[in-house]
Amino acid sequence: MGAIVKAFLTTLFFDRGHHRLRNGWWVLIFIAFIAVTRVIHRPIVDALKQLDAHEAWREPLPVLCALLATWACVRLRRQSLASVGFKLDRRWVKEFAGGIVIGMATLLTAAAMIWATGNVRFELDPQRSVAAMMYGVYVFFFAAMLEEILFRGFLFQRLLDGIGAWGTQIALAALFAAAHWSNPGMEGATRVWATIDISLAAVFLGLAYLRTRSLALPIGLHLGWNWAQGHLLGFGVSGFDHNGWLRPVFDGQTTWLSGGEFGPEASVFGVLTDLILIGLLWKWRGSATAPVAALERDAGSVPALQGADRRATG
Repeated sequence: MGAIVKAFLTTLFFDRGHHRLRNGWWVLIFIAFIAVTRVIHRPIVDALKQLDAHEAWREPLPVLCALLATWACVRLRRQSLASVGFKLDRRWVKEFAGGIVIGMATLLTAAAMIWATGNVRFELDPQRSVAAMMYGVYVFFFAAMLEEILFRGFLFQRLLDGIGAWGTQIALAALFAAAHWSNPGMEGATRVWATIDISLAAVFLGLAYLRTRSLALPIGLHLGWNWAQGHLLGFGVSGFDHNGWLRPVFDGQTTWLSGGEFGPEASVFGVLTDLILIGLLWKWRGSATAPVAALERDAGSVPALQGADRRATG
């Protein structure tokens, strides 16, 4: 085991012969920039609260911080945000819109299976409104942006270039699941099924990036799934309550079949739909024109750091 760990760390951090900064160091640099933006984020939020600004003004701030950290890293690598999946062209818009539709369809499939097996029924939510649903799009757009930048953006791509697709998918699936362990309702059977589902969600979102080399499809999938789950059907979204157009009624059904208050992500049917989507993405040849390894092969050299890098790899 010690030899395996040593080989892993050597592959990730040390580049023998090319005299460039290895991907493992870029991962640490990105984490450091994220830590800096967190320091900036807190006083801005406090200032907005003191000004009694609407909560809507705070929603974009974490995304802007994550984008700032990403931008700082890609600028050091003499690249642009397009290199991490933000090439905002017609294909990006098309894949983003398609992701929303597919994400909604996937969630509705899971909900339909829960309903068809008698584990939930729906009634109109008396507090429903078009305004609430549109605000839900706004909130979940920034939530999807944030999580995809953090989990399928620069960090994912540096690991991909360093340890390959399998290692990256496993590592980020574990990290994505761990990031949700403190969510409301994460206990007992819910913790087990939700962890499996969230891990598989990370895999299909990772596949969406791998097949397109863009963040458009992952962001769209994430947004479509969460919005349909919370603001259309009224389920909990990873344990957080939302007012939807409909309201699910469980009548005491088993949580691992219904998802319960946590949402369909804690049900066996959520896991099943994840597996279906993974299978479809696996079979899809994708829209990427070139693999990331080819696009990034010559990237990552920073003149100011090359001397130190030579000494580290010498």
